Amino acid sequence: MKTKNWMSALALTLSLGTLSAQDRGSTVMVGGEAMYPMKDIVTNALNSKDHTTLVAAVKAAGLVETLQGAGPFTVFAPTNAAFNALPDGTVAKLLKPENKAMLTGVLTYHVVPGTHDMKSLTAAIKKGGGKATMKTVQGEVLTFSMNGPNNIMVWDAHGGSANISVYDVMQKNGVIHVVDAVLMP
Repeated sequence: MKTKNWMSALALTLSLGTLSAQDRGSTVMVGGEAMYPMKDIVTNALNSKDHTTLVAAVKAAGLVETLQGAGPFTVFAPTNAAFNALPDGTVAKLLKPENKAMLTGVLTYHVVPGTHDMKSLTAAIKKGGGKATMKTVQGEVLTFSMNGPNNIMVWDAHGGSANISVYDVMQKNGVIHVVDAVLMP
C-alpha cells in the first residue's frame, strides 16, 4: 500500500511540475538565443542577434521603460534583415534625434495592447471571415490574414505586409511574434 501511495504522490508531483512549466510558457530560440518567458520583452530582445536594430531603435525612441512595463503587449518584432530591406538611409534617418516622433510612431505601430498568441489571432481571422484588424498602440490599425494553414500575414495601412516567422515567444509582460518586414503607419 505504501508503494501505491508513493507512486501516486510522485505522479501528482510530476503532473504539477508539468502544469507549472506550461503556465510559465516555453522558452523559444530567437536570433540564436533563448527567450525566457519569465523575462520582459526588452530584456529578451536584448539577447537576440536578429533584433539589434530593433533594440537600438527602441532605445533611441525612449521606449525601453514602456516595453519593460506591466503591459501586456503583443509585439510584432522586425528582424535586422527586415530593417535592412527598407530603402537606403531609412533606418539612419529614423534614428536621428530630430526624427524621434517618427521613429516612435513606426515602433508603436508594431505593438498591440494585450496578449494575442497565434491561436487567438487565428480565431479572430476566422471570426472576421478571413481578416481581422487590431488597433495598435500608435493608434492606427494592422490587418491580419492567413497565408496557408499555419502562417499569418500582417498588413500595414499602405498595403505592405509581413509574415510572422516565429510565433508565441511568451514574455512576462506579453508576447513577441517575429516578422520579416517593417510595417509602416
